[in-house]
Amino acid sequence: MKIVNIFLRWPLSRVFMPHISFPIGARVSALFACHFFGFGLFLPFFPVVLGLKGLSPVEIGLILGIGTISRIGASPILSNLSDRSGQRRFSVMIYSLAGAGLLALFFLPGGLLTLGVAVIGFMVMNAPIVPLSDAYALDVQRNTGADYARMRLWGSAGFVVATLAGGALTSEGSAWLLVVAICAASLATCAVVMSLPRQQRDEHDAQEEAEDAPTPFRTVWFWPVLTVLGLFQASHAAFYGFGTLYWQSKNVPDLAIGGLWAIGVVAEIGLFAIAGKLAQRFDPPVFLFAAGAAAVVRWGLFPFAETLETMAALQLLHGLSFGAAHLGAVAILAKVVPSRWAGTGQGLLATSVGVQMAIGLSVCGALYDINPNWPFYLMALVALAGTVFMLALTPLVRRRTKIG
Repeated sequence: MKIVNIFLRWPLSRVFMPHISFPIGARVSALFACHFFGFGLFLPFFPVVLGLKGLSPVEIGLILGIGTISRIGASPILSNLSDRSGQRRFSVMIYSLAGAGLLALFFLPGGLLTLGVAVIGFMVMNAPIVPLSDAYALDVQRNTGADYARMRLWGSAGFVVATLAGGALTSEGSAWLLVVAICAASLATCAVVMSLPRQQRDEHDAQEEAEDAPTPFRTVWFWPVLTVLGLFQASHAAFYGFGTLYWQSKNVPDLAIGGLWAIGVVAEIGLFAIAGKLAQRFDPPVFLFAAGAAAVVRWGLFPFAETLETMAALQLLHGLSFGAAHLGAVAILAKVVPSRWAGTGQGLLATSVGVQMAIGLSVCGALYDINPNWPFYLMALVALAGTVFMLALTPLVRRRTKIG
């Protein structure tokens, strides 16, 4: 057992990749890029792959529905296990390997059951990777001065590349290549994380992060804040669920729809590229106020956009409605949650977003059947509510984060 413990604590870069000399910021960027490349292949295209495998829409919905619920529950649990062990890098390695292994079951015979285990298992194992990667990147930012947002933008870039490449891999004869590419992305994530060094904590941090030190998870104030942080992301439910269908109903060509999605992510990348400088002038709640205002405008005007130019203009607001909300939420949690438990905090944020997103998708689905415009008006109201709640909670947040 002692030998195993020594192995876990020895820098993985020395064990597996001793000749890596890239700056740590570049390696964390690669970690995000590899993971989000696989996620960008899985999220939009895997339902198509399951259909080509012979599953009915009901069976596809069942597998993905169970996988989504399992993912929401698994994120904080698996992240917390990693925090307790103190081995975030090793955990990401194990989760990535397990995800690739489970998804490889796709190629075995067995029908619905085998496919269900493969897909649901992959979704569960991937659930904690982003929270743990965020926690590690925030440690790197604190210890080395590297810019978290600039590291994280490569995840968005990887996602865009995947969405552009994925369409070519979902034909009848090449769908298996998409599964192989997703597994390869998981293995690449594993390889990159093995090159990362263990983050050091100074003596003050170690005292604050002792095993029995108090955490915000047992306080009353933390949970309303966590809920509001998730609400900003959940205001995108109508768009993620029905944006493409809505544009198709407006006779927007499929190629143009792909371009509109890409514009949103490019705007997000643009914000991440300059966010480090903005963070020097504005505290995290300001990012959330900007996100809420942008979302109110974006979703309130969404049904009125009749030309590609106006649609593209509204898509540029994704940089704020999503990007600023993400950066603000991550920054707040980084300040109120001790670094030892940062993975758990980020995992809880993912769960908050997931639960509220699922509720939003259900409500928006019912509204879309009545009037396709109504879900977007509802999302504008949700964003407005989030902004108002954040305004009310800001004095508390600033006291807890000791900013402002």
